[in-house]
Amino acid sequence: MQFQEFVEDHVFSPVLIADALRTNKSEIAATLGLGKDAFSRASRIRARKTQVRLRQMLEILNRVEAVTGSTLAAYAWFRGQPLPGFGGATPDLLVRDGKADQVHSYLDRVVAGGYA
Repeated sequence: MQFQEFVEDHVFSPVLIADALRTNKSEIAATLGLGKDAFSRASRIRARKTQVRLRQMLEILNRVEAVTGSTLAAYAWFRGQPLPGFGGATPDLLVRDGKADQVHSYLDRVVAGGYA
């Protein structure tokens, strides 16, 4: 996964991301805890919160894709895999709560061969 594939007009494009994940913009917004109108206007798409959440999701998907074998499998993991030690929260819930760094720490521990 190359981040440049998802950039349009110098920002991450929800349309390009949704197409790659075979979903729609509304589902991406809901997955990231953004409002339904987060992707409706250019000013909302360019908003810092929107762009940060999109970047965080892409960074995590990029790391997990190496293990799962595909972007779609990585997205399924992101949305559905409860993480041990986080009370059963999934990566998408942690990103919504501003805890993307904790997902990265979890992945670092797993890659290092430690217990999550």
